[in-house]
Amino acid sequence: MGYSRAVRVGNEIHVSGTTSLDENGILVGPGNAGAQTRQILNIIRQALEEAGASMSDVVRTRIYVTDISQWEDIGRAHGSFFGDIRPAATMVEVSRLIDPDMLVEIEATAIVDEQR
Repeated sequence: MGYSRAVRVGNEIHVSGTTSLDENGILVGPGNAGAQTRQILNIIRQALEEAGASMSDVVRTRIYVTDISQWEDIGRAHGSFFGDIRPAATMVEVSRLIDPDMLVEIEATAIVDEQR
């Protein structure tokens, strides 16, 4: 799985901007915003688990996209991970990401029970 950094302070976990790179640094889903979103959310899931949280603890996502017209594919992929959870979500079009083949970047914030 790709890399994402999670920072935990107390019961809050913040996952840094995550793109769809795999464990070898290869972009997953070139030209496919939905596939990139699914890869990113799998990476975020892993980062959260390593920090002692799960996807059900996510309260906010920020989605940066290079082509807002692909919002339905991105939203559908996001919904497949968060359908019942429904975190606050923002999607913003940006002029570009660090690699021109990257179409999506996502940040996440989770709040966990202090006991975990």
